[in-house]
Amino acid sequence: MANNLSPSISKLAAVLESGRFALAAELSPPRGVSLEAITRQADTLRDYVDVVNVTDNQAASVRMASIPTSALLVQQGIEPIAQMTCRDRNRLAIQADLLGAAALGIRNVLCLGGDHGRWGDHPQAQNVFDLDSIQLIRMVKSMVVDGCLDNGRKIDPAPQFLIGAVANPFSPPYDYRPYRLAKKVAAGAQFIQTQMIFNVERFRQYMNKVRDLGLDEQVSILAGVGPLRSKTQANYLGTRVAGIDIPETILERMRKTPKAAQPAEGIRICCEVIEQVREIPGVAGLHIMAVHWADAIPEIVTRAGLRPSAK
Repeated sequence: MANNLSPSISKLAAVLESGRFALAAELSPPRGVSLEAITRQADTLRDYVDVVNVTDNQAASVRMASIPTSALLVQQGIEPIAQMTCRDRNRLAIQADLLGAAALGIRNVLCLGGDHGRWGDHPQAQNVFDLDSIQLIRMVKSMVVDGCLDNGRKIDPAPQFLIGAVANPFSPPYDYRPYRLAKKVAAGAQFIQTQMIFNVERFRQYMNKVRDLGLDEQVSILAGVGPLRSKTQANYLGTRVAGIDIPETILERMRKTPKAAQPAEGIRICCEVIEQVREIPGVAGLHIMAVHWADAIPEIVTRAGLRPSAK
């Protein structure tokens, strides 16, 4: 399977290697130190997904860090994907954090650049970006496969991670996006999580090229989906957030829906997208992003006729 994917690394690796349809969901750590907030979200997701993706200062806004939050999930018997961004750390800090993550039982790492600080709650913060996301993937692969730090020094014992990356089919130039994915696969990415999908036709075109390049045989692609909670959120995501493409037909559905019924309509739209995306060749699973709305995920999974493969 993808980049010598070993099912012994993690439950997610085993699901992907088996060819079963994988389910991931996103967990947003609290802006505070409440373990109860983490446990509550974790218990909501536990029986509905194979793995939980823990965000890392999502939208460049301060929250509890991804690695300790992921470690808490490990203690509770839930497999996490810890996010690692280039925005906040140089390569020294990244490698130190990854060694700590491995020691704490974290086996899945998602490598990404991170949202620029200017859009977050500390716009004066200095962005680091010592590495870009492709360099980060390559460095993590070297730690795992070669047992080496970025400076060539040996790690004993070396960490074991399933290496993930992100892809955005909806950010122009569209024709370049599959080739950007190819670079991440060449660097060592073993699974991919895409940006949230609303424009299924655009995603279908992207996957056509991905298959033409043979990338679907080299990496496991988890298609990103998520519910719109309100017409306000839909308008914001559709008009203000780069890389999210919401067709006017969906925006209009949310606008015409009475306020009290908008969450249900958003879930209905999400399930419709899932139904279409599941039929696209090369999609190995789903990554469900219900922003600050974990309670919606059990309903989405149930209504879409999905079930976690690792249970």
